[in-house]
Amino acid sequence: MSRIGILTSGGDCPGLNAAIRAVTRKLILGYDDEVLGIKNGFDGLMEGDVQPLSMYSVSGILPRGGTILGTSRTNPFKVKNGIETIKENLQRFEIDDLIVIGGKAAIRNSCELAQQHGINLVCIPSTVDNDVVGTDMTIGFDTAVSVATKAIDMIHSTAESHHRIMVIELMGLDTGWIATYAGLAGGADCILIPEVEFTLDEIATLLKKRHKRRKFSIVVVAEGAKATEISEHPTQIDSLGNTYYCSVGEFIGAELAKRTGMESRVTTLGYVQRGGSPSVPDRILASKLGIAAAEKIKNNEFSVLIGVHGNDIISTPLQEITGKIKRVNPEIYETASVFFG
Repeated sequence: MSRIGILTSGGDCPGLNAAIRAVTRKLILGYDDEVLGIKNGFDGLMEGDVQPLSMYSVSGILPRGGTILGTSRTNPFKVKNGIETIKENLQRFEIDDLIVIGGKAAIRNSCELAQQHGINLVCIPSTVDNDVVGTDMTIGFDTAVSVATKAIDMIHSTAESHHRIMVIELMGLDTGWIATYAGLAGGADCILIPEVEFTLDEIATLLKKRHKRRKFSIVVVAEGAKATEISEHPTQIDSLGNTYYCSVGEFIGAELAKRTGMESRVTTLGYVQRGGSPSVPDRILASKLGIAAAEKIKNNEFSVLIGVHGNDIISTPLQEITGKIKRVNPEIYETASVFFG
């Protein structure tokens, strides 16, 4: 019998509870192990805030959004004595191995813990941004796309009724996965993402040409989209040191109205994309990855990310993916661009 710790780190997303449930059930029923839930990401590992997980405690959490364990974006390497405290608590609670569920930052921290400090762990990718290398899809992405697509569908009617340019800002600071997929599925007339350079004059010309045929347009914008003219747009720095644009959708909406002479309105979907009950694909993906992670732990296959490629579960060494970002495939963006204008 072993004692396995599980934590969720980074931004929350739908499907985390499904993964926690899958890991817990597989370890308890399949291997008669003990499972400890670590509260609030790496904070809980440093503070010794843990709780036993049982069949009862994970019962009924499959459809719930968020994470029953809580989460944080804390980097333990930036906390004084953080790593020493983690190692002490792993020994104190007799935790043999860890399963870490999170995005790029969680994977980076996990890789350093494994390589530099010999901690046995396995990672499961979860982020609505779908920007983790080593998997086709991350937990939470499908739900976010579904929510965004529904929003685009609902905004269409107002856009058509009032003959407006409707700008919809979606999550995606470094990559435009949500914007590309939701924009394609929702029939967007233009999709602006960080991976593809554009000028506002180009977009204005495209929309004016479209308005000769249809008197409204839907423009989907990822929050990290960068127009050539956006260099002086105000930015902010978050608690992690990341620089981001202040409501890029508002900026683009105002500029397009100015350049086209048409009325524009902006909707920023924000955290709605990360909330609510997980979609069916996210529930299934989280369950499959959770079970596979538990099996890797029991087979002593550590320092890997459990992902999916097509219908296959795959594992990739953490050192091969740490520090990398999965950009939007040019092919899918090219597909979406056929419907622009």
